[in-house]
Amino acid sequence: MKQNTETRGQISVLIVDDSAFMRTALSRMIGSEPDIQVVGSARDGSEALEKIAALNPDVVTLDVEMPGLNGLETLRCIMAQSPRPVIMVSSATERDAEITFRALGVGAFDYVPKQLSSGSLEILHIRDDLIAKIKAAAQLRRPHAAVGIRKPPQGAGSSELGTLPFLPAVVAIGISTGGPKALQDMLPLLPPDLPVPILIVQHMPPGFTAPFAQRLAGLCSIAVREATHQEPIRPGVVYIAPAGIHMVVEHPPDSRPVIALTPEPANHLHVPSVDIMMNSVAETFGSLAMGIIMTGMGCDGALGMKSIHRHGGITVGQDEPSCVVYGMPRACAEMGILQHVVPLSKIPQQILRATRYRKHA
Repeated sequence: MKQNTETRGQISVLIVDDSAFMRTALSRMIGSEPDIQVVGSARDGSEALEKIAALNPDVVTLDVEMPGLNGLETLRCIMAQSPRPVIMVSSATERDAEITFRALGVGAFDYVPKQLSSGSLEILHIRDDLIAKIKAAAQLRRPHAAVGIRKPPQGAGSSELGTLPFLPAVVAIGISTGGPKALQDMLPLLPPDLPVPILIVQHMPPGFTAPFAQRLAGLCSIAVREATHQEPIRPGVVYIAPAGIHMVVEHPPDSRPVIALTPEPANHLHVPSVDIMMNSVAETFGSLAMGIIMTGMGCDGALGMKSIHRHGGITVGQDEPSCVVYGMPRACAEMGILQHVVPLSKIPQQILRATRYRKHA
């Protein structure tokens, strides 16, 4: 008989990990949240499928590396037999990162890094991230459970770009939860000869940005790479901010703008920060900047988008239906700084229209 936890208003979670230590650590971490109940755990993929059928959990946390059915194979079975939000729990090895990004393509909701032995502060950080993602994932399966979700103000933006008096010289993108899958869907639609560079801050743990950039490079015709310090910004290249350090733009005299990687400001909530990247873009490029805010929790990017808007640049937000989490775009919409609001599938079109891209013969 399937268990139903909706009557108690709690989010039910099944934990799948081959490590008894990890199952216990995750159970304690997740179970400490009053709104969430751990209804069971499984040591491998086969047991996970059995318990999903018996317990009907709202959300599953799934280990990447397991004996027998690995995380990716188990995820495919879940999506085929009993689809529901799945959060991948991955270590920061290059192999696990690659499998995690493949899992996002198969249908995983998101991922969290499995690094619980470095100290209590890191454990606390992981707990907050995991809890927030479980709650966001549960809203997909149980929309009525969402609390405090507000529609953006009417007239927050349109989907059409009018005639522009100038062309943007750079595109700055901020994105978080749901971002890896969104970028894997969106960036391959851009041409290799795009006349502007693209700077992206995607919230990711250390160890993931380089494999992610490599994966995107293999999917895209446009060049994609992890940004490096003092690298000149060139058209037709997508620069992914490395994890654990801020990415800003500098414009040396008599030279083209370059990327600068800096630890300052320290103790920022997000490192790298969308706000810090976009503020530097607005200050360097002024009205020639185009800012795009996409799926993600929280409000990182709102101040940066406001800066681009204040300097006369173009501001675009991903619409609510196509966002995994409509947090970062909502913050911008409620500030009234989005000129255009479009679904994920039309963001490449917005970039091409703004730059008046014409395909070469």
